Amino acid sequence: MSSSCSDSNVLCNEDNIEILPGKSPELYSSDIDSSPSTLRSSEEEESIAGFIEDERNFVTRSDYLSMFRSRSLDDSARKESVAWILKVQAYYGFQPLTAYLSVNYMGRFLNSRQLPQTNGWPLQLLSVACLSLAAKMEEPMVPSLLDLQVEGPKYIFEPTTIQRMELLVLGVLDWRLRSTTPFSFLGFFARKLDSAGTFTGSLISRATQIILSNVEEASFLAYWPSCIAATAILCAANEIPNWSLVKPEHAESWCDGLRKEKIIGCYQLMQELAIDNNKRKLPKVLPQLRVTTESPIRSSVSSSSSSFSSSISFSLSYKRRRINSNRFCVDGDKENFQ
Repeated sequence: MSSSCSDSNVLCNEDNIEILPGKSPELYSSDIDSSPSTLRSSEEEESIAGFIEDERNFVTRSDYLSMFRSRSLDDSARKESVAWILKVQAYYGFQPLTAYLSVNYMGRFLNSRQLPQTNGWPLQLLSVACLSLAAKMEEPMVPSLLDLQVEGPKYIFEPTTIQRMELLVLGVLDWRLRSTTPFSFLGFFARKLDSAGTFTGSLISRATQIILSNVEEASFLAYWPSCIAATAILCAANEIPNWSLVKPEHAESWCDGLRKEKIIGCYQLMQELAIDNNKRKLPKVLPQLRVTTESPIRSSVSSSSSSFSSSISFSLSYKRRRINSNRFCVDGDKENFQ
Protein backbone atom coordinates (compact mmCIF):
# COMPACT_ATOMS: atom_id res chain seq x y z
CA MET A 1 0.00 0.00 0.00
CA SER A 2 1.43 3.34 -0.96
CA SER A 3 0.96 6.16 1.48
CA SER A 4 0.76 9.81 0.54
CA CYS A 5 0.61 11.00 4.16
CA SER A 6 3.80 12.88 4.96
CA ASP A 7 2.89 13.03 8.67
CA SER A 8 1.84 9.36 8.99
CA ASN A 9 4.62 8.69 11.51
CA VAL A 10 2.73 10.76 14.08
CA LEU A 11 0.25 7.91 14.57
CA CYS A 12 1.92 4.90 13.02
CA ASN A 13 5.56 5.05 14.03
CA GLU A 14 5.89 3.78 17.57
CA ASP A 15 9.32 5.36 17.98
CA ASN A 16 7.83 8.86 17.66
CA ILE A 17 5.07 8.48 20.28
CA GLU A 18 5.27 11.11 23.01
CA ILE A 19 3.55 10.94 26.39
CA LEU A 20 1.44 14.04 26.77
CA PRO A 21 1.52 15.80 30.16
CA GLY A 22 -2.27 15.74 30.42
CA LYS A 23 -5.37 14.63 28.59
CA SER A 24 -6.57 17.18 26.10
CA PRO A 25 -10.21 17.09 25.00
CA GLU A 26 -8.95 17.52 21.44
CA LEU A 27 -6.98 14.27 21.57
CA TYR A 28 -9.12 11.96 23.70
CA SER A 29 -12.62 10.61 23.31
CA SER A 30 -15.26 12.82 24.90
CA ASP A 31 -16.77 11.01 27.87
CA ILE A 32 -18.94 12.20 30.73
CA ASP A 33 -16.84 11.93 33.88
CA SER A 34 -18.03 9.51 36.55
CA SER A 35 -17.37 12.11 39.27
CA PRO A 36 -20.07 14.71 40.12
CA SER A 37 -20.33 16.99 37.14
CA THR A 38 -19.37 20.63 37.40
CA LEU A 39 -21.53 21.42 34.41
CA ARG A 40 -24.94 22.95 34.95
CA SER A 41 -27.79 20.58 34.20
CA SER A 42 -28.72 22.33 30.97
CA GLU A 43 -25.15 22.12 29.71
CA GLU A 44 -24.96 18.45 30.55
CA GLU A 45 -28.24 17.80 28.77
CA GLU A 46 -26.86 19.63 25.75
CA SER A 47 -23.70 17.51 25.77
CA ILE A 48 -25.71 14.30 25.88
CA ALA A 49 -27.93 15.55 23.06
CA GLY A 50 -24.77 16.08 21.04
CA PHE A 51 -23.62 12.52 21.74
CA ILE A 52 -27.04 11.18 20.71
CA GLU A 53 -26.86 13.12 17.47
CA ASP A 54 -23.28 12.07 16.80
CA GLU A 55 -23.42 8.36 17.71
CA ARG A 56 -24.90 7.38 14.34
CA ASN A 57 -21.58 8.30 12.75
CA PHE A 58 -19.66 5.70 14.77
CA VAL A 59 -21.78 2.57 14.44
CA THR A 60 -21.78 -0.12 11.79
CA ARG A 61 -24.53 -0.29 9.20
CA SER A 62 -27.45 -2.65 9.71
CA ASP A 63 -26.13 -4.98 6.99
CA TYR A 64 -23.02 -5.70 9.11
CA LEU A 65 -25.01 -7.78 11.60
CA SER A 66 -26.85 -9.54 8.77
CA MET A 67 -23.48 -10.57 7.33
CA PHE A 68 -22.83 -12.60 10.51
CA ARG A 69 -26.33 -14.04 10.51
CA SER A 70 -25.95 -15.12 6.89
CA ARG A 71 -22.43 -16.41 7.71
CA SER A 72 -20.79 -14.32 5.00
CA LEU A 73 -18.64 -13.16 7.94
CA ASP A 74 -17.32 -15.62 10.51
CA ASP A 75 -18.81 -14.84 13.93
CA SER A 76 -16.49 -17.29 15.70
CA ALA A 77 -13.43 -15.57 14.19
CA ARG A 78 -14.77 -12.21 15.37
CA LYS A 79 -15.32 -13.55 18.90
CA GLU A 80 -11.78 -14.93 18.94
CA SER A 81 -10.35 -11.55 17.91
CA VAL A 82 -12.43 -9.65 20.48
CA ALA A 83 -11.44 -12.15 23.19
CA TRP A 84 -7.78 -11.55 22.38
CA ILE A 85 -8.27 -7.76 22.59
CA LEU A 86 -9.86 -8.14 26.03
CA LYS A 87 -6.98 -10.33 27.20
CA VAL A 88 -4.42 -7.72 26.17
CA GLN A 89 -6.53 -4.97 27.76
CA ALA A 90 -6.47 -6.89 31.04
CA TYR A 91 -2.76 -7.77 30.68
CA TYR A 92 -1.67 -4.13 30.38
CA GLY A 93 -4.44 -2.64 32.51
CA PHE A 94 -5.79 -0.55 29.64
CA GLN A 95 -8.97 1.42 30.14
CA PRO A 96 -12.22 -0.34 29.18
CA LEU A 97 -12.72 2.40 26.59
CA THR A 98 -9.52 1.30 24.81
CA ALA A 99 -10.83 -2.24 24.35
CA TYR A 100 -14.24 -1.02 23.22
CA LEU A 101 -12.74 1.39 20.69
CA SER A 102 -10.58 -1.41 19.28
CA VAL A 103 -13.68 -3.52 18.63
CA ASN A 104 -15.48 -0.48 17.23
CA TYR A 105 -12.68 0.27 14.76
CA MET A 106 -12.54 -3.38 13.70
CA GLY A 107 -16.29 -3.53 13.09
CA ARG A 108 -16.43 -0.30 11.13
CA PHE A 109 -13.50 -1.45 9.01
CA LEU A 110 -15.04 -4.85 8.21
CA ASN A 111 -18.32 -3.13 7.42
CA SER A 112 -16.57 -1.22 4.64
CA ARG A 113 -13.68 -3.43 3.52
CA GLN A 114 -13.36 -7.16 2.96
CA LEU A 115 -10.23 -8.93 4.18
CA PRO A 116 -8.51 -11.71 2.25
CA GLN A 117 -9.62 -15.15 3.46
CA THR A 118 -6.14 -16.52 4.20
CA ASN A 119 -5.60 -18.76 7.24
CA GLY A 120 -7.01 -16.17 9.64
CA TRP A 121 -3.94 -13.93 9.88
CA PRO A 122 -5.49 -10.88 8.13
CA LEU A 123 -8.14 -10.59 10.87
CA GLN A 124 -5.49 -10.92 13.56
CA LEU A 125 -3.40 -8.22 11.89
CA LEU A 126 -6.48 -5.99 11.82
CA SER A 127 -7.07 -6.68 15.54
CA VAL A 128 -3.51 -5.67 16.42
CA ALA A 129 -3.72 -2.49 14.33
CA CYS A 130 -7.08 -1.47 15.84
CA LEU A 131 -5.87 -2.10 19.38
CA SER A 132 -2.71 -0.11 18.69
CA LEU A 133 -4.68 2.86 17.36
CA ALA A 134 -7.11 2.78 20.29
CA ALA A 135 -4.26 2.60 22.80
CA LYS A 136 -2.58 5.59 21.16
CA MET A 137 -5.85 7.50 21.48
CA GLU A 138 -6.59 6.69 25.13
CA GLU A 139 -3.55 5.41 27.02
CA PRO A 140 -0.81 7.63 28.50
CA MET A 141 1.75 4.87 27.92
CA VAL A 142 1.62 2.49 24.95
CA PRO A 143 3.70 -0.70 24.58
CA SER A 144 5.80 -1.18 21.49
CA LEU A 145 4.09 -2.92 18.59
CA LEU A 146 5.99 -6.12 19.30
CA ASP A 147 5.22 -5.99 23.03
CA LEU A 148 1.54 -5.41 22.24
CA GLN A 149 1.34 -8.89 20.71
CA VAL A 150 0.97 -10.88 23.94
CA GLU A 151 -1.53 -13.41 25.32
CA GLY A 152 -0.91 -16.17 22.79
CA PRO A 153 -1.49 -14.78 19.28
CA LYS A 154 -1.09 -17.34 16.49
CA TYR A 155 1.05 -14.97 14.43
CA ILE A 156 3.56 -12.25 15.25
CA PHE A 157 3.73 -9.27 12.87
CA GLU A 158 6.62 -6.94 12.16
CA PRO A 159 6.06 -3.31 13.30
CA THR A 160 6.23 -2.05 9.71
CA THR A 161 3.44 -4.45 8.73
CA ILE A 162 1.22 -3.22 11.58
CA GLN A 163 1.95 0.40 10.70
CA ARG A 164 0.82 -0.19 7.13
CA MET A 165 -2.37 -1.77 8.42
CA GLU A 166 -2.90 1.18 10.76
CA LEU A 167 -2.76 3.54 7.80
CA LEU A 168 -5.27 1.42 5.92
CA VAL A 169 -7.64 1.43 8.91
CA LEU A 170 -7.27 5.20 9.27
CA GLY A 171 -8.12 5.67 5.61
CA VAL A 172 -11.20 3.42 5.74
CA LEU A 173 -12.44 5.14 8.92
CA ASP A 174 -11.70 8.55 7.40
CA TRP A 175 -9.48 9.24 10.44
CA ARG A 176 -12.58 9.41 12.68
CA LEU A 177 -11.20 7.81 15.85
CA ARG A 178 -12.87 9.98 18.50
CA SER A 179 -15.96 7.78 18.68
CA THR A 180 -19.11 8.06 20.73
CA THR A 181 -19.35 4.89 22.85
CA PRO A 182 -21.62 3.60 25.64
CA PHE A 183 -19.10 5.00 28.13
CA SER A 184 -20.00 8.49 26.90
CA PHE A 185 -23.43 8.11 28.55
CA LEU A 186 -22.84 6.07 31.71
CA GLY A 187 -22.28 8.93 34.15
CA PHE A 188 -25.30 10.87 32.92
CA PHE A 189 -27.65 7.87 33.01
CA ALA A 190 -26.39 6.76 36.43
CA ARG A 191 -27.15 10.20 37.86
CA LYS A 192 -30.61 10.12 36.28
CA LEU A 193 -31.33 6.96 38.20
CA ASP A 194 -29.43 7.94 41.36
CA SER A 195 -29.90 11.68 41.80
CA ALA A 196 -28.56 11.50 45.37
CA GLY A 197 -25.28 10.06 44.12
CA THR A 198 -25.28 7.24 46.69
CA PHE A 199 -24.62 4.43 44.24
CA THR A 200 -23.47 6.35 41.15
CA GLY A 201 -19.88 5.12 41.24
CA SER A 202 -20.97 1.51 41.79
CA LEU A 203 -23.51 1.72 38.98
CA ILE A 204 -20.93 3.03 36.53
CA SER A 205 -18.34 0.45 37.54
CA ARG A 206 -20.76 -2.47 37.26
CA ALA A 207 -22.27 -1.18 33.99
CA THR A 208 -18.75 -0.94 32.54
CA GLN A 209 -18.15 -4.59 33.41
CA ILE A 210 -21.44 -5.59 31.82
CA ILE A 211 -20.64 -3.73 28.58
CA LEU A 212 -17.21 -5.34 28.25
CA SER A 213 -18.54 -8.80 29.08
CA ASN A 214 -21.00 -8.52 26.18
CA VAL A 215 -18.78 -6.90 23.57
CA GLU A 216 -17.97 -10.29 21.99
CA GLU A 217 -21.63 -10.90 21.17
CA ALA A 218 -22.43 -9.73 17.63
CA SER A 219 -26.16 -9.36 18.42
CA PHE A 220 -25.42 -6.11 20.27
CA LEU A 221 -24.48 -4.55 16.93
CA ALA A 222 -28.22 -4.00 16.49
CA TYR A 223 -28.18 -1.40 19.29
CA TRP A 224 -26.60 2.04 19.42
CA PRO A 225 -24.22 3.13 22.20
CA SER A 226 -26.84 5.15 24.13
CA CYS A 227 -29.18 2.16 24.23
CA ILE A 228 -26.41 -0.20 25.39
CA ALA A 229 -25.39 2.29 28.10
CA ALA A 230 -28.94 2.73 29.39
CA THR A 231 -29.49 -1.04 29.44
CA ALA A 232 -26.20 -1.67 31.26
CA ILE A 233 -27.15 0.86 33.94
CA LEU A 234 -30.54 -0.83 34.33
CA CYS A 235 -28.93 -4.26 34.69
CA ALA A 236 -26.48 -2.86 37.25
CA ALA A 237 -29.34 -1.24 39.18
CA ASN A 238 -31.25 -4.53 39.27
CA GLU A 239 -28.41 -6.01 41.33
CA ILE A 240 -29.10 -3.46 44.09
CA PRO A 241 -31.96 -4.73 46.31
CA ASN A 242 -33.79 -1.41 46.64
CA TRP A 243 -33.76 -0.92 42.85
CA SER A 244 -34.67 -4.42 41.76
CA LEU A 245 -38.02 -3.18 40.45
CA VAL A 246 -36.53 -0.65 38.01
CA LYS A 247 -37.87 -1.52 34.55
CA PRO A 248 -36.49 -0.85 31.04
CA GLU A 249 -39.42 1.46 30.27
CA HIS A 250 -38.15 3.88 32.91
CA ALA A 251 -35.06 4.70 30.87
CA GLU A 252 -36.91 6.16 27.90
CA SER A 253 -37.37 9.46 29.73
CA TRP A 254 -33.67 9.88 30.54
CA CYS A 255 -32.99 11.74 27.30
CA ASP A 256 -34.37 12.31 23.82
CA GLY A 257 -33.34 9.61 21.36
CA LEU A 258 -33.87 6.58 23.61
CA ARG A 259 -36.58 4.26 22.31
CA LYS A 260 -38.49 1.99 24.69
CA GLU A 261 -38.70 -0.99 22.32
CA LYS A 262 -34.95 -0.90 21.66
CA ILE A 263 -34.12 -0.67 25.36
CA ILE A 264 -36.44 -3.60 26.14
CA GLY A 265 -34.87 -5.71 23.38
CA CYS A 266 -31.34 -4.91 24.49
CA TYR A 267 -32.28 -5.54 28.14
CA GLN A 268 -33.72 -8.97 27.33
CA LEU A 269 -30.58 -9.87 25.36
CA MET A 270 -28.33 -8.87 28.28
CA GLN A 271 -30.44 -10.89 30.71
CA GLU A 272 -30.34 -13.97 28.47
CA LEU A 273 -26.58 -13.77 28.07
CA ALA A 274 -26.13 -13.28 31.83
CA ILE A 275 -28.12 -16.46 32.48
CA ASP A 276 -26.09 -18.39 29.89
CA ASN A 277 -22.83 -17.15 31.38
CA ASN A 278 -23.90 -18.17 34.88
CA LYS A 279 -24.79 -21.64 33.65
CA ARG A 280 -21.36 -22.03 32.05
CA LYS A 281 -19.68 -20.98 35.31
CA LEU A 282 -21.48 -23.58 37.43
CA PRO A 283 -19.01 -26.23 38.69
CA LYS A 284 -19.38 -29.66 37.18
CA VAL A 285 -20.14 -32.36 39.77
CA LEU A 286 -18.24 -35.53 38.93
CA PRO A 287 -19.55 -38.91 40.13
CA GLN A 288 -17.65 -40.35 43.07
CA LEU A 289 -16.23 -43.86 42.64
CA ARG A 290 -15.57 -46.06 45.65
CA VAL A 291 -12.57 -48.41 45.27
CA THR A 292 -12.90 -51.58 47.39
CA THR A 293 -10.22 -53.74 45.77
CA GLU A 294 -6.92 -54.56 47.39
CA SER A 295 -3.31 -53.77 46.51
CA PRO A 296 -2.89 -56.01 43.38
CA ILE A 297 -5.55 -54.00 41.56
CA ARG A 298 -4.14 -50.79 43.00
CA SER A 299 -0.75 -51.72 41.56
CA SER A 300 -2.35 -52.33 38.19
CA VAL A 301 -4.16 -48.99 38.36
CA SER A 302 -0.90 -47.26 39.27
CA SER A 303 0.85 -48.84 36.32
CA SER A 304 -1.96 -47.80 33.96
CA SER A 305 -1.92 -44.24 35.35
CA SER A 306 1.82 -44.02 34.78
CA SER A 307 1.41 -45.17 31.19
CA PHE A 308 -1.49 -42.75 30.64
CA SER A 309 0.54 -39.82 32.10
CA SER A 310 3.42 -40.59 29.77
CA SER A 311 1.04 -40.64 26.82
CA ILE A 312 -0.47 -37.29 27.84
CA SER A 313 3.00 -35.77 28.31
CA PHE A 314 4.06 -36.86 24.83
CA SER A 315 0.82 -35.60 23.30
CA LEU A 316 1.15 -32.15 24.92
CA SER A 317 4.77 -31.75 23.87
CA TYR A 318 3.84 -32.75 20.32
CA LYS A 319 0.98 -30.23 20.22
CA ARG A 320 3.28 -27.56 21.62
CA ARG A 321 5.75 -28.14 18.81
CA ARG A 322 2.93 -27.98 16.27
CA ILE A 323 1.66 -24.68 17.71
CA ASN A 324 5.13 -23.15 17.81
CA SER A 325 5.78 -24.21 14.24
CA ASN A 326 2.70 -22.26 13.12
CA ARG A 327 3.77 -19.07 14.88
CA PHE A 328 5.81 -16.95 12.55
CA CYS A 329 6.61 -13.37 11.68
CA VAL A 330 4.77 -12.01 8.69
CA ASP A 331 6.99 -9.84 6.55
CA GLY A 332 5.50 -6.54 5.48
CA ASP A 333 6.26 -7.30 1.83
CA LYS A 334 4.00 -10.37 1.83
CA GLU A 335 0.68 -8.68 2.61
CA ASN A 336 -1.46 -6.98 0.02
CA PHE A 337 -4.69 -5.35 1.09
CA GLN A 338 -5.15 -3.30 -2.01
